[in-house]
Amino acid sequence: MHKIDIDKQIEIIKRGIVEIISEDELRKKLGEKRPLHIKAGFDPTAPDLHLGHTVLLRKLRQFQDLGHKVYFLIGDFTGMIGDPSGRSEIRKQLTKEEVQKNATTYKKQVGKVLNMDKLEVVFNSQWFEHMQGLEFGSLLTHYTATRLLERDDFVKRREEGKPIFLTEFIYPVFQGYDSVMLKADVEIGGTDQIFNLLVGRDMQKDFNQEPQVVITMPLLEGTDGVQKMSKSFGNYIGINEPAKEMFGKVMSISDSLMLKYYELLTDVDLEEVRKMHPKEAKVRLAREIITQYHSPAAAEEAAAEFERVFSQKELPAEMPEYKTDGTRAVLTVLVESGLVKSGNEARRLLKQGAVIFNDVKVESESLILKEAGVLKVGGRRFLKIIV
Repeated sequence: MHKIDIDKQIEIIKRGIVEIISEDELRKKLGEKRPLHIKAGFDPTAPDLHLGHTVLLRKLRQFQDLGHKVYFLIGDFTGMIGDPSGRSEIRKQLTKEEVQKNATTYKKQVGKVLNMDKLEVVFNSQWFEHMQGLEFGSLLTHYTATRLLERDDFVKRREEGKPIFLTEFIYPVFQGYDSVMLKADVEIGGTDQIFNLLVGRDMQKDFNQEPQVVITMPLLEGTDGVQKMSKSFGNYIGINEPAKEMFGKVMSISDSLMLKYYELLTDVDLEEVRKMHPKEAKVRLAREIITQYHSPAAAEEAAAEFERVFSQKELPAEMPEYKTDGTRAVLTVLVESGLVKSGNEARRLLKQGAVIFNDVKVESESLILKEAGVLKVGGRRFLKIIV
């Protein structure tokens, strides 16, 4: 382990967190002068990671750099059940094949943040898939239905007359048992995970283990500045996205969110940020993030392109092309070219006035693109139309 005193470790760990339960317990564990077992669980419910996921990943990296043992737990078993946290209805259950495919991409992507040489990737199917019926039944005796019914998600659903399925009901018990199997000293999760994290403490006590310290991290709002970052809300910045796309998205976040992004996604001194002009600070933030997930050269190129296109109102140097015979409607072109993901998204953008063809706002989805030109969606997506 690195020879870093406890106070310094606590200072590093506390950057950007919401709560530690409890700091005294964490200090005691750090005082044992051994690598602590640090756990964070990720259910592979979507194939790609975004900046919202990296809030936890970066905290795990800090623990790695402090010399502790990090377990990246992929919930390939629990992912097929679905975590009820923050949900007003049951999650869509994934197949084993979907979960395994997503888990494979997770493993590839986390290397952009974590030191893979010092990381232990574990799957909770290792212990759950081989459990027999009696073992499952015995596991469920370690937690009460009374406690589970206290969680806010379930209270709200009961009040609204919405169903709670047994699979969701026992999900926190499974997550808690993960902590038992890993003998976790610390578990990190979002604020929406607090109930599940505390179940882990209770389960460990019941299995005669020292309870894990719980560290909660804030949920990162997406580019809309309102909802938490999520692919389903369309407000995400994916860590595998092209550098220029990432740069433009970062530049679109609100000034009020900027300090939070700096705190959770970078190591930049926050006092330094507070002294900067908002535009200067945002450009630096975009450069910092692109450098992390691509390279300094990619950040430089993306910054130059952004300045040319958005500040000087020029077109990008490179654009995808779409060839047409002059009979295709704009809605069809938007979807077939891949400029938008679906017809519904295209209609929403058209209604918002976000679709421009040759500097003229497109108001009808049935408009036929009969001439060559540039189709633009919002401020970041361009398509060269060739007739």
